[in-house]
Amino acid sequence: MSKILRGTLLLTGASFLSKFLGMIYVIPFYDLVGETGGTLFSFAYAPYSIFISLSTVGIPLAVSKFVSKYNSLGDYESSMRMFKAGSTLMLGTGFVAFLIMFLSADWIAQFQIQGEDTDVTASDVAFVIRMVSIALIVIPSISIVRGFFQGHESMGPTAVSQIVEQIVRIAFILVGAFVILHVMGGSVVTAVGFSTFAAFIGALASCVVLAIYWKKRKPYLDLQVSRQRYTYNLQMSDLLKELFRYAGPFVLVGLAIPLYQFIDQFTFQPAMRASGREDIWVVAYSVINMYGHKIVIIPMTIATGLSLAMLPSLTQSFTQKNEQMYTKQINQSLQIILVLVIPASLGIAILADEAYGALFDMDNLSLTGSLLAWYAPIALLFALFTVTSGILQGIDEQNYAVLSLVAGILAKILLNSQLIQMFGAKGAIFGTALASGIAVILNFWRIKTALAFKFKQTIKRTMLIGIFALIMAIVVWILKAIMGIFLPYGEERWAAVVMLVIGAGGGGSVYLVLAYSSTLLERIFGGRIPLVGRFLGR
Repeated sequence: MSKILRGTLLLTGASFLSKFLGMIYVIPFYDLVGETGGTLFSFAYAPYSIFISLSTVGIPLAVSKFVSKYNSLGDYESSMRMFKAGSTLMLGTGFVAFLIMFLSADWIAQFQIQGEDTDVTASDVAFVIRMVSIALIVIPSISIVRGFFQGHESMGPTAVSQIVEQIVRIAFILVGAFVILHVMGGSVVTAVGFSTFAAFIGALASCVVLAIYWKKRKPYLDLQVSRQRYTYNLQMSDLLKELFRYAGPFVLVGLAIPLYQFIDQFTFQPAMRASGREDIWVVAYSVINMYGHKIVIIPMTIATGLSLAMLPSLTQSFTQKNEQMYTKQINQSLQIILVLVIPASLGIAILADEAYGALFDMDNLSLTGSLLAWYAPIALLFALFTVTSGILQGIDEQNYAVLSLVAGILAKILLNSQLIQMFGAKGAIFGTALASGIAVILNFWRIKTALAFKFKQTIKRTMLIGIFALIMAIVVWILKAIMGIFLPYGEERWAAVVMLVIGAGGGGSVYLVLAYSSTLLERIFGGRIPLVGRFLGR
């Protein structure tokens, strides 16, 4: 198995587990704090995600690219000097970001919420923003250590630290919320505030894991530096110039989803209020940007792991002008996304009512299930944007990735309020689809023109994936029709759980059989996948 695929599977597995835990915990979290708590929680995390990206200014991923480049040239000393300089920078920017977010919490909240007669008030939002801002002191330093290890094509530290961070964070969220609500008799606002503070606790746990890895790997890193024969001996000013040339584009590209959500935060409640739908805005927002989002984001997790694992190897191939290798890597990256995300997002759309009802609440499925169904296909656009942006960064076209994102963001800003007033809550989803779709199309166009790249192979395999996904969808619809005779899955939660398991299991199995038997998986992944073969008994 190739190094890129091993790294991809490791990071993807860790990211998937992290995101899966992130979805599972919201089930008991929903039972504790409901839609109001979920909406309040998401109002804290969107600006927090933006401040993380701004505080790191793209340095961690830029360090990954820088380290990979100079390691491939045998200059380990420059890589180590860059890491040290970046670490000092991250300590400073993290603390500054914390101060800005903490002190501007009231100002941010007042622009997002109009009126006082609403379930979520501006003062509530300001409180949770302050609580989550504390994590900014630690997160940037963690990110740069992960980026350094990834530049060495070592994905283990990132994978393990992510999982440990998530487990500790979730434990603090659930235990803290339960104690505040059911032991101390506190309010939902207080419980959600301390739940957002869990980001800081999880970050501390991640620090411990990375420190252990660093202590273990440090002798080997020092040995690399001592044995090298040549160094470019770059001046610190030249090091920082190159770093920021890489880093700038990473800032905005990493902000894509948080920016879409942040635009929703400023436009959703006012637009729903203006169109006479204020009575449902809290429930609808919690589906789009909290509970439903947790479900939809799982299929695109592969994109995050793939993009991070692909970048060092793609950068190395491009630097060495190995056209055959980087062409293969780009095709493989895109096709892995398509073969996994297309059926997953389609399955979520078909089973949206059952998924939301089984995981959260059977009430008001005409709204919540419908929104989840509309939102599910956006996972494919998110995944494609993440990977195409990673490709552009790997071939030194990172500035164009920024232009494509800005074009999409402008479309979302200009049209979001109008779309919400025209279509209700679905309008926010349409705005996100339009924004991410524009960015994806522009990224594809740039990859094609910059490399004279031909997508013929990817298009052919996408057509085959589409056929298999359509067959899978028909199977799921048939299963729903048959099981509807015996199961009241539109009314009872237990029945929704059973239908979800049967539908996802049956449809997923059919898709796997078709993809495996046709050798589609073998061609995309570069070899047979024994785990799938054993699962299918082949």
